[in-house]
Amino acid sequence: MKNITKNIRHLRHLKGLTQEVLAEDLQVTRSRISSYEEGRSTPSIDMLIQLSNYFKIPVDILIKNDLTKSKDTSFIDIGNKRVLFPITVDADNENLIEVIPIKATAGYLSGYDDPEYIEQLQRIKLPFLPSGKHRAFPIKGDSMLPLKDGAYVVGKFVEDRQDISSNKTYVLLTRNDGMVYKRVINKIKEANTLVLVSDNPLYQPYEIPIEDVLELWEFTCSINTQEYDQEELKISSIITMFNSLGVELKSLEQHLK
Repeated sequence: MKNITKNIRHLRHLKGLTQEVLAEDLQVTRSRISSYEEGRSTPSIDMLIQLSNYFKIPVDILIKNDLTKSKDTSFIDIGNKRVLFPITVDADNENLIEVIPIKATAGYLSGYDDPEYIEQLQRIKLPFLPSGKHRAFPIKGDSMLPLKDGAYVVGKFVEDRQDISSNKTYVLLTRNDGMVYKRVINKIKEANTLVLVSDNPLYQPYEIPIEDVLELWEFTCSINTQEYDQEELKISSIITMFNSLGVELKSLEQHLK
């Protein structure tokens, strides 16, 4: 239960509350809050439930996880609770991002909302990233050329589905297809769906209900793990690819109208 001592103090600070205000909100004395934060006493089951409801974090997360590495209230909704996956930092206070290994992509669908699964992922430092919660995902196949199979896309977590911008690329965790990286057309207002488009014109666009999307991560940057050969780097090849892409997107635009 040693985590609960640190977590109460840290979550109170994140909310900008004094011990007096938190005690008043929970209808207990300030000295009781102080005793919890100093480890002189342990919250009862009833008090843990109160704290869980107050901070909107499941009891087991409050008890089992060290939340002090969080720098803000970056929460992910799960049902009527919110689980905190903190933005972790290193000894120099630099942000660290989790990396989903290629061999573990199949397990991400079942582990994305499991704090223990997330905690065991490897982390890297990318100091140039903008603010927000980021994660690195491996790319499979050739549907999003010029990104190659085995490259990584770093995405920023999208908290509000209304913030999805059409024609931008996202890593999506979907209920039926698992993890995919696609260009997105936002049709939530019209049909409560998203159209997923591959940048490789050989792959056809398809539409999915927004309720089948479990997570969205907006593209921030990519990390290539392979060299491009000379043929791929020829200007003529690049122009041909983008011309084909333009025709495909124009066709899609007409279709959506």
